[in-house]
Amino acid sequence: MNWLSQHGSSITALTNIGTLLVWLFYAQLLYLNFRRQRQPKIIINRGGGRSLKARCIISNMSPEAIFIEHIIAVLYTDKERYSKNLTDVEGLEECDDVKNQLVEMTRQGPMGSGSYTDIGFFEDIISRVLKAHGIPADGCRTTDGTELKAIELRIIAIYGSEDTPVGSLRKFNIKMDEQTSALIPTSWITQRYASPLQRHKVQKWIREICD
Repeated sequence: MNWLSQHGSSITALTNIGTLLVWLFYAQLLYLNFRRQRQPKIIINRGGGRSLKARCIISNMSPEAIFIEHIIAVLYTDKERYSKNLTDVEGLEECDDVKNQLVEMTRQGPMGSGSYTDIGFFEDIISRVLKAHGIPADGCRTTDGTELKAIELRIIAIYGSEDTPVGSLRKFNIKMDEQTSALIPTSWITQRYASPLQRHKVQKWIREICD
């Protein structure tokens, strides 16, 4: 008791410091949890199989709505890579019944929290990229010997009331032979581009398709 009496002020100071550290620890946990819940989360996945006939599904799992600005496909081959903006739907320009229906003409627009959209078959996406760059092909299969390696989907969107765009990216390796095909994701999750440094890269994506 004498020792406690002599060192009471020191013990009190150490106790206060320990209490402060505990509160800082819990405050950090609360902040990280709040930040995680507020971050955008856009998922890119395949649906209806694992071949090139699978459909490309985009889901908004963010707490708030997003506005999709661009959908970009990047096709990797044994020669080089080719990109194509998939935001606008092709082949509807001459259809009078849908000419004024914006929702049928473009994939640009808002997506509510928990909603998803289907942007088509992977084989059609690949075919559009090949056609845009003048690569001879029968559907999604090239006829000039070009070997398809992978297909990468990039989503550029505005999240909530934020001004700078966020992005999501997922890449699938392509395995093909004369009879079968397979899409193999290179990662289990969709990469999220939401930090300040990553948003600069998303802006670079925009400049690439606008040049």
